[in-house]
Amino acid sequence: MISVRKLTKEFKIPVKPPGMKGAIRHLIRGEYKVKVAVESVDFSIEQGEAVAYIGPNGAGKSTTIKMLTGILKPTSGEILVNGIDPQRHRIQNAKNIGVVFGQRTQLWWDIPVEESFALLKNIYEVPDAVYNENLKLFNEIFGLSEFIGRSARKLSLGQRMRADLAAALLHNPSTVFLDEPTIGLDIGTKEAMRELIQRINREKGVTIILTSHDLKDVEDICRRIIVIDGGRIICDKEISQLTKEYAMDRGLQITLLDMQKELPARLLGQEGISYAAMEDAHTLEIHFKPEMYTAFEIVEEVNKYARIQDFRLREPSIERMIEKIYRSGEQSA
Repeated sequence: MISVRKLTKEFKIPVKPPGMKGAIRHLIRGEYKVKVAVESVDFSIEQGEAVAYIGPNGAGKSTTIKMLTGILKPTSGEILVNGIDPQRHRIQNAKNIGVVFGQRTQLWWDIPVEESFALLKNIYEVPDAVYNENLKLFNEIFGLSEFIGRSARKLSLGQRMRADLAAALLHNPSTVFLDEPTIGLDIGTKEAMRELIQRINREKGVTIILTSHDLKDVEDICRRIIVIDGGRIICDKEISQLTKEYAMDRGLQITLLDMQKELPARLLGQEGISYAAMEDAHTLEIHFKPEMYTAFEIVEEVNKYARIQDFRLREPSIERMIEKIYRSGEQSA
């Protein structure tokens, strides 16, 4: 379990005039301004949950993750990861967690990947049976055997990220922090990484905390979203709950063989249908309340006035939901 209470992180940023005189003046009497990266954040994550921790650039995501892993010390507040303060007990905490930072590697740069794995096995004191079982699983999903004999410096980005995720999971951590794990990867590698993360969460009950700008990662892996913006939590809900709240985004895209001019006006006049407009000469985008209408009823209604060529049901996308969360957060700020 992860428990975060009133977590705050401030950074002192030097302020100095330009030029040599400014540099000398700053050395003699430095001036600083305080930047609040994370402000009074509260949340709890139960063992086995898969949670997306998302927000725009500079929102405080990575800073929070670094405090949860013990890399950064909080300015104030309390963190417990599996009952351990990650800053005070960094070694003990490291044994229980796995971490993947998309822009950094934990592999030794000049030695073969298999030797990096062997070193990590010894560092974490992983039993032979567990180590061999995990390597078999990672090879099955990632195809590690293709490049495990090469040094990290000779790997492609996709190969390195696969090896990094494997390295983070070798010791069977109970909690895994993933900071942009699929950034810059091709579709095939992304799917392989998502598959492995899903499996360890589902089969081993590993807690997943994911930050990503790729919302497909969020959709495939997570069941809960925590949204941070400007260092503050602006939303913390199950994805299923958000889907219900934004159900009015459910709609139909209907392509017509011909168009009746009075059709949009007739549809707009009905209660529970929020939007109907022509995208082009023969296409309608219609949003409706699912508790009042079924998609079939909408199609039947349209068919009274025009001949339908094709239609497609559009579920509320997570991208649109998060966009609305950002907007509501800005309005309440």
